[in-house]
Amino acid sequence: MASFVPTSADTLEDQRLYTSARLTEVACLDCLARVGVKKNSDHHTSIQWSREAREACPELSRRDGRGRDHHQGCPRLSASIESAVREGKVDIGAEDGY
Repeated sequence: MASFVPTSADTLEDQRLYTSARLTEVACLDCLARVGVKKNSDHHTSIQWSREAREACPELSRRDGRGRDHHQGCPRLSASIESAVREGKVDIGAEDGY
């Protein structure tokens, strides 16, 4: 259950900008799971997983699902994102603070 549900238009727009603005779809080169990716810098990568992507990823499906393992990513997806960055498919750099 959400502890805060935004209602004002400005807050909803801030939420959209923070969670989904500038996301580029990247497919894992191994399992083909598709995620949204944003890189604000060389060292910062945001990944938005959909339910379908989590279910398609063998690395994530092997985990028991208990606890918060959001810092433990899939190494094959990370390599796919790095490849997309090298190919110029994912831009690096925040825009308007996002």
